[in-house]
Amino acid sequence: MESQISPKALAERLRIEPLPLLLDVREVEEHNFAALPNSKLIPLSEFQNRFEELESWRNSEIVVYCHHGIRSLHAIAQLASAGFSNLSNLSGGIDAWSREVDRSVPRY
Repeated sequence: MESQISPKALAERLRIEPLPLLLDVREVEEHNFAALPNSKLIPLSEFQNRFEELESWRNSEIVVYCHHGIRSLHAIAQLASAGFSNLSNLSGGIDAWSREVDRSVPRY
């Protein structure tokens, strides 16, 4: 089962080493418009074909995000079924991040 992390909790978590890995599952255009720093983009639409790119992340803490937190739940389900276990979903996605943590991140 996935855990949820609020934008404010993630902001706090990003101040503590080791940092969680950030996985963006939105589309390229969305990522280019607004993204969390140092996040890896693998659109959910390409997830099945690019899943192996995350193998080195298997034992790491991973926070998955999208626009509002729905697509990221689908990605987390796929990761969990492949044996990844330290997974969190950014509640409300990047939209909530923009509203609650960093208003400089554009909303759409």
